[in-house]
Amino acid sequence: MPPEGIHMRNSSLFLRSGLTVAAASALSFLVAAGPAGAQSGISVSTTGSTVSVTTRECTNVNGSWGTASLLNSRQANFSQGRQVSLSGTTALQSAAWSNVSAGTYTVIVICSDGTTAGTQSVIVSPSVRPTISATATASPSRGVMGGVGGGSQDYGTLTLVGGGVLVGAGVAATAWYLRRRTSKPYRL
Repeated sequence: MPPEGIHMRNSSLFLRSGLTVAAASALSFLVAAGPAGAQSGISVSTTGSTVSVTTRECTNVNGSWGTASLLNSRQANFSQGRQVSLSGTTALQSAAWSNVSAGTYTVIVICSDGTTAGTQSVIVSPSVRPTISATATASPSRGVMGGVGGGSQDYGTLTLVGGGVLVGAGVAATAWYLRRRTSKPYRL
């Protein structure tokens, strides 16, 4: 008869092995089944404050593909949401909602034959819009006036004469400096 400790070690080893096999079986079953959301026949996306939905599930009945509804968190059924008619072709049908505020929404698409193409939740993030501020300034009545930097202020005669005197003094000083410099003999 084996000692008591060996029997307990073997039992716990078999118990752990059995649990590992059970977990692996359950995991393979879940992977084969796929995620629950994968069964939806619609695809929902957001761009800024626009929510759009596409599907390939609907058929055209009497000129209509179906209707899509955007429900906020306080709305419980299809008729309470913002409804938009689907448009498209036999290959792809779509609908879109603009100016959707931030929050969590549910999109439901019902085809024109009464079948539900799918239901999917979507989160609209708040968009950061740049603030642009502009101030109105009066434009010159005679176009842009000449001057340094294209200034548009009308200066009086006294200011113009004073500027002319300064420019003339600068030219005279430059001429005097250059003449004085060239009149000296070159020294090493």
